[in-house]
Amino acid sequence: MTDVDEHGRPEPPVVGDERATLLGFLDHQRATFAWKTRGLDAAGLRTQVAASAMTLGGMMKHLALNEDWWFSCCLHDNPPAPPFDAVDFDADPDWEWRTAADDSPEMLVELWEEMVARSRAFVDEAYAAGGMALPAAQPWDDGRAPSLRWIVCHMVEEYARHNGHADLIREQLDGSTGE
Repeated sequence: MTDVDEHGRPEPPVVGDERATLLGFLDHQRATFAWKTRGLDAAGLRTQVAASAMTLGGMMKHLALNEDWWFSCCLHDNPPAPPFDAVDFDADPDWEWRTAADDSPEMLVELWEEMVARSRAFVDEAYAAGGMALPAAQPWDDGRAPSLRWIVCHMVEEYARHNGHADLIREQLDGSTGE
């Protein structure tokens, strides 16, 4: 049984194997992001801090893109999922950040939650095929292929970094603070 804190975040296992520990920390970071964005309207998701153009809505779409890229495209060599499949990221590298302001909060949450759910299934599939050492099906330009372990650790870092940004924006919005 997983302990859940007062914000609905699952606590990573204190004693667990590598898979449970890594995925426990990733799910904790995902839940932290969900907590920081919960209950916001479109204006809240478009709020910026200081000189930064970063918004919570942009972060949500960016994290959805990263979920799809790392766990589907890179790990399994799948094509990008909609809406990412129709984007020319070479021509518009900040597409997800730029276009999130045009999306409804419901659409952004649905997209992010869908990509997280798919990622969990892709991780389970990859783990069953080779464990945490399984190399990604899509290698980098230099020929190296990150392992499932590396991808999970990278996503923990991705969420942790953006959760810091989310904390600043949410505090500006309504004074909410926390981890």
